[in-house]
Amino acid sequence: MRLPPLPADEWDDRSRRALRALLPRARQNPEGAGPAMSTMVRHPDLVEAFLQFGVYLLFRSTLPARLRELAVLRVAHRAGCAYEWEHHLEIAAESGLDADDIAAIRLGRSADPFDQMVLTAVDELTEHATLTDDSWAALRAHLDERQVMDFVFTVGGYTTMAMAFNTFGVEP
Repeated sequence: MRLPPLPADEWDDRSRRALRALLPRARQNPEGAGPAMSTMVRHPDLVEAFLQFGVYLLFRSTLPARLRELAVLRVAHRAGCAYEWEHHLEIAAESGLDADDIAAIRLGRSADPFDQMVLTAVDELTEHATLTDDSWAALRAHLDERQVMDFVFTVGGYTTMAMAFNTFGVEP
């Protein structure tokens, strides 16, 4: 690991408070926070600000949970982010994704036209930082304006997290 979790003896009240947006009080500690948050808490101001955005993406976004997890897992796969992939597999299952869906995410190809549209859009955003007119139109045919905005920010937010976790060496 380039940036290991903050040692337990270095956690203070500020470290714990930085996690309040995402974790219940009982997990705002070195034992309960997990490897990603225990690493991120090295910079309490940054993690607190970024977690507010992450909580929005995960819990308050206008996207249906299944679509969100399809996008998140495709981002994790493309980025080779083992932590994000493992962390979201359980959430994806709870959101309705099955083994066939997971295989499609890895391949970037789905027999379901809507899922394929989502996978293609994630690929375009992560590769080119934009959507083609065709992908924009396809998304808009199924999603309202706010949902498309949430989709773009979900892909961007989880790409940022994958980048950080990969760079810091966060493992599942």
